[in-house]
Amino acid sequence: MRWTLKPKPEPKQIKALAHALKVDDLIAQLLVQRGISSYEEAKKFFRPKLSDLHDPFLMKDMDLAVTRIESAIAREENILIYGDYDVDGTTAVALVSSYLMTYYPNVATYIPDRYEEGYGVSYQGIDFAEDNGFSLIIALDCGIKAIDKVQYAAEKEIDFIICDHHRPGDQLPIAVAVLDPKREDCDYPYDELCGCGVGFKLIQALGSRRDKDIQDLLSYLDLVATAIGADIVPITGENRVLAHYGLQVINSCPRTGFKAIIEQLKKKTLTITDVVFTIAPRINAAGRMKHGQHAVNLLTETDDAQARQFAEEIDAYNTHRRSLDQEITEEALEQIKENKEEEDYTSVVYNKNWHKGVIGIVASRLIETYYRPTLVFTKSGHKLAASARSVKGFDVYNALQQCADCIEQFGGHKYAAGLTLQEDQYPAFKARFEKVVSETIDTSLLTPEILIDAQVNLEDMTPKLMRVLKQMAPFGPGNMSPVFMTDNLKDSGYAKGVGEHGKHLKLAASQNNTKAMGGIGFNLGQKLPLVMQRKPFSAVFSLEENEWQGNVSLQLRVKDIRATK
Repeated sequence: MRWTLKPKPEPKQIKALAHALKVDDLIAQLLVQRGISSYEEAKKFFRPKLSDLHDPFLMKDMDLAVTRIESAIAREENILIYGDYDVDGTTAVALVSSYLMTYYPNVATYIPDRYEEGYGVSYQGIDFAEDNGFSLIIALDCGIKAIDKVQYAAEKEIDFIICDHHRPGDQLPIAVAVLDPKREDCDYPYDELCGCGVGFKLIQALGSRRDKDIQDLLSYLDLVATAIGADIVPITGENRVLAHYGLQVINSCPRTGFKAIIEQLKKKTLTITDVVFTIAPRINAAGRMKHGQHAVNLLTETDDAQARQFAEEIDAYNTHRRSLDQEITEEALEQIKENKEEEDYTSVVYNKNWHKGVIGIVASRLIETYYRPTLVFTKSGHKLAASARSVKGFDVYNALQQCADCIEQFGGHKYAAGLTLQEDQYPAFKARFEKVVSETIDTSLLTPEILIDAQVNLEDMTPKLMRVLKQMAPFGPGNMSPVFMTDNLKDSGYAKGVGEHGKHLKLAASQNNTKAMGGIGFNLGQKLPLVMQRKPFSAVFSLEENEWQGNVSLQLRVKDIRATK
């Protein structure tokens, strides 16, 4: 691991904020590093308010979208709510459809089949709308590049409203309204909303026309918070407000479908991390293993018994997904091991029998072992399909562009992409991708980096600090959980490997004869020799609370260890 200490802000700036907020310099430093330098900014950060949300009509085309939906309702048209099959898409469809159905019955939902239709708006979906008498489609978390599809729908006299958050191409679809804060001609003050977030702004606008205020829409924020966490958008600005209140809803009065999932987890209070790693994978599993419509059915269900049944089915999909992803990861790791050259800059693997629904997860798992830009291929019809994942700092989408003559089609962004190619092109593509990456990547990016907020002493890790850190949540991109480093730690002498094959490291560290503090380092079991026999070591860690048999104590969540020089 590369340890990178973030630059320390100007001491004057730290002192001024510490004085204004009456907090320690360490807290002030963490805040300044997050772009917070005044009392007012800190107040907004620590006390998010629903009144901080922006007026939805500031978004380009919002007035057109609302007017078209209102006229559809007045004329008793059928409205189809269409969304992608991942968490962001299915939560957005559940949100907009369940809101509209509180006062208008002619609403249905459509999620494309991951395998038959692929990502985004499909011709099959538009044909479904025509066959079933829908004259308005509201597309969520997709559609910004569906120029031909929207044109195809227009020829069938079906209107489109697009609610997307992906970067538009040179041309926009000719739809009734295109809501996307990333449009260059859109002056909306915050452009990092997820697809479900854009859907929420739409219902906020619709509600305002019906004399509903933000309090009336609070119950929808459990969906928005889940999408924010799962889609890895920055938890800053408006997203921070939505995630903060959404977590409150999840923990106090979640919708029936969420309640059914949470009952399976047996956990009292859920954080955004719990949402990302426990709720989101279950919702995603429906689209990966069966069909995304199952997730929408769960998220819109209001009957407790029916929701429990749906949740059990989705849990079974998720269990199947986990066993498949483990099995395929092991096969892929073996394939890399057998074919690995000393100087490989990439990992590219293929097996025609691998399940297409989990190859993206497998690509991420492979990066945990071989930290390289990675592609996992499987057979899809007569072609090969792949998921690409990248390492921090390297643009895999650009690399794929330079291999375009070997690829049939591809799409995605800097760190994740998908592509298809003809089977006979696979060897040429694999060689070209390796060549492009080897010639363009900064080799330091092939070693994972830990970004460290501050160098501290162990005695700085106090219950008071922990109380403030908890108020800095929810954590995520743009506001990551603070990471610290310190030197000259010594273990109490009882450090050991725990878990299967001693995979994890358990220790109790002290510094300059301070009271020992417990620590756990997941997947750091191999570092045990560095801390044995009271050898001095340096550690990178975050601070957390550990609850055991009703007792709560502070604990170091150790991320890496090295011998103190």
